[in-house]
Amino acid sequence: MAVNPFRTSVRRLATSAARAATSAYTSTPQEMTDYHVQVSKAQGVADSLTGAIGNTPLIRLPHLSAQTGCTILGKAEFQNPGGSVKDRAALYVVRDAEERGLLKPGGTVVEGTAGNTGIGLAHVCRARGYKLVIYMPNTQSQGKVDLLRLLGAEVYPVPAVAWENPENYNWQAKRHAERVAKEDPERGAVWTNQFDNTANRRAHIETTGPEIWTQTEGKLDAFTCSTGTGGTLAGVTRYLKDVSGGKVKCFLADPPGSVLYSYVTSGGKLTERQGGSITEGIGQGRVTDNLKGEVAEVDGAVHISDEKSIEMVYRCLHEEGLYLGASSALNVVAAKEVAERLGPNHTVVTILCDGAYRYADRLFSEKWLQSKGLREAIPKHLEKYIVLP
Repeated sequence: MAVNPFRTSVRRLATSAARAATSAYTSTPQEMTDYHVQVSKAQGVADSLTGAIGNTPLIRLPHLSAQTGCTILGKAEFQNPGGSVKDRAALYVVRDAEERGLLKPGGTVVEGTAGNTGIGLAHVCRARGYKLVIYMPNTQSQGKVDLLRLLGAEVYPVPAVAWENPENYNWQAKRHAERVAKEDPERGAVWTNQFDNTANRRAHIETTGPEIWTQTEGKLDAFTCSTGTGGTLAGVTRYLKDVSGGKVKCFLADPPGSVLYSYVTSGGKLTERQGGSITEGIGQGRVTDNLKGEVAEVDGAVHISDEKSIEMVYRCLHEEGLYLGASSALNVVAAKEVAERLGPNHTVVTILCDGAYRYADRLFSEKWLQSKGLREAIPKHLEKYIVLP
């Protein structure tokens, strides 16, 4: 019998998941076996690939927890079927289009994306029988184009221009969806509009937030993560604020080149976007519709430099055994800094958005690190991981 992965199993896992997050590293083999049996029974059989999205574990980071005197937990979103947190948003924006009657069997999904949302959509669309069209900046690697095409998407790399320009890849995606919807009204087409479609935010109100609360048995003090579309931060913040009566503190983590750190710390003043970051898929020059309703609920913000993020990529691999991308590493740095701000004996949760597999040719490359001025950010004892020329 299939189990609803978004509600039923997360409640049945409450006690065992919380124990695993805080003490699995000291558990006996029998205790670990019992835990995995409980997890298996609770998860049951997913009715399709989309049923396997979510219910990712919380992983305690022992070294950083010991360093800060806090419990630092990372939500292992790289364990989603498509390999990232974006699987959740992909499922919800497609489901939203279905609910509104915009998509019928064999219809077309169109999105402007340069990263994990496209991959998540590719998996969801294949599982649900839709055609997927992706517009992306032509500055992206051929590897990304090839991967999306391998997953069944029709991909259009277009010149990279600003959001305000009508030729921006997002607006081209919107126009494509409108054309197809007129040409094929029987099956329909939709531009999923991940930045301003609040079904993205809803995914995290209904799944990620409740999972975190249940896995920690409500014993957490703070949550922090970065934003791209804003869906994860906004949705988790909304849920945790509501369920805790405002007791859980929520913090925005922001990379260079984004305006949101200054927006939060200045009380709502937007500055002009300057510079950039090595992190992909995060940082913004505006407040998206996903973030708009919750940005006032954020308790503070931390600005994380590229030097700190790249060092944490290497630290997490060496100390925690976690092979993470730069955005995930930035979130871990933010969790560490929030823990230090709160002081010992607090529990801080963050998002491990994806693994390093899609970025290894850069993150562990001598040439790339040199080109970004980040070679000196790698401590001597971690240089052994720079294995690519």
